Amino acid sequence: MNLRQCLDNLSIRADWVGIREISEKISNRSARNGRIDRNSASLDHGFMVEVLVDGQFAYACTSTHTEEAIHEAAVRASKLACKAKAYQLHSFKQSVRPKAEGHFSSSPRNKTTDLSLKDLTDVLLKNSEVLKASDKIVNTVASGMIIERSSRMVSSNGSDSCQDITSIQVMLSATAQDGAETQTRSNGSPYRQLGMEVFNAHALEEISRHVGREALELLSAEECPTGHYDVVITPDQLYLQVHESIGHPLELDRILGDERNYAGWSFVKPSDFGTLRYGSKLLNVTFDPCVQTEAASYNFDDVGNKATREYLIKDGVLLRGLGSLESQERLGIPGVANSRVSSWNRPPIDRMANINIEPGDTSFDQMIGQIENGILMKTNRSWSIDDYRNKFQFGCEYARRIQNGQLTTVLKNPNYRGISVPFWTNLKAVGDQSTFEITGSPYCGKGEPNQIIRVGHAVPTCWFGDVEVFGGGA
Repeated sequence: MNLRQCLDNLSIRADWVGIREISEKISNRSARNGRIDRNSASLDHGFMVEVLVDGQFAYACTSTHTEEAIHEAAVRASKLACKAKAYQLHSFKQSVRPKAEGHFSSSPRNKTTDLSLKDLTDVLLKNSEVLKASDKIVNTVASGMIIERSSRMVSSNGSDSCQDITSIQVMLSATAQDGAETQTRSNGSPYRQLGMEVFNAHALEEISRHVGREALELLSAEECPTGHYDVVITPDQLYLQVHESIGHPLELDRILGDERNYAGWSFVKPSDFGTLRYGSKLLNVTFDPCVQTEAASYNFDDVGNKATREYLIKDGVLLRGLGSLESQERLGIPGVANSRVSSWNRPPIDRMANINIEPGDTSFDQMIGQIENGILMKTNRSWSIDDYRNKFQFGCEYARRIQNGQLTTVLKNPNYRGISVPFWTNLKAVGDQSTFEITGSPYCGKGEPNQIIRVGHAVPTCWFGDVEVFGGGA
């Protein structure tokens, strides 16, 4: 399809027109207990036409790959905009659709064609066997998801941008059982913009052996105690804490109330920007679309806004929200380039992208060495947070006691709870670059109709004081 030609040939009433093409291939492979469990692939490819008519945006899409179908979608969008104008909340100008030109590629070291399906399958089969550290391991899973996404946008103001992204998630999991006791340990299922180098057999087998051993350790571990403790949280758990209690509350469409019917509101108020002490002075949170290999790195968001690194929270103070150009205009609050779509058949909405905690200057050993009575928690198992993204509870897979500056006993069923601002205010130390890890999730849901999108988080290990901790199922 020649999108520029399609755009030039449109004959509709509109002040601005954009055509967005998205093609996405998702491949899933998995092995369970030494046998092939899943082998599937899907391809989704279509076009969205977006128009601005008298200050009102409207959209229409098609999966038919002809110029006529795109023209029909444009006509529908123009008619919808004219009808919707009667219910308009805000009149927009073309400035919220800036001109975007250029190409972004995630540039993986190894392309998806560099590893055959047989070789990939053999790697996963082998790891599902390595995970079985003993006969007490009753279930093992080794799986990989490969996402290849290409998008292009052209518009009537001269935009022509392309973005090609390959991202991969690897999940390794072992479930151990001894009588009535059952425990599961995993690698946390990291998700990043990487290539087939992720499936390095030797590296994955080392991780699988570690996961299997820790699953067995949990069978005989002590129950996590109840009380208020110093808690050290590693990146494979902390990224989700950032996602839920910083990322979502700062989305401007939540603050506007646009998401209250489905994804909820936010405890953050418009007046909080520039004034609210969100956390201790050690807390520095950035929107950073420039981190190589992070899941949501890109040049432009899906309406053509140039993505740049910005502080959301600086020295503990809230400065900026996660909001598109439209939300920024409606609220009068600075945002970022995060108007994103999950597919060709969804309109752009405010979404998280790469939300990171900047590294501090404390090593892991220095952190542990200062704690007399605390708990180290790793890898998310469960989570819950209210619809204002304020009160939360998280369960983790694995924990260790910290006593007199040393890691001691293994603990099972560790959980903690808190309230967003007090929790981040109790941040006592931020790990240095050696503790910093890049991860993310391909499963962030929001919007009506629902959109499942990919987000990135890069965080160091962090130490929090006075955290309410408890044991048992979460």
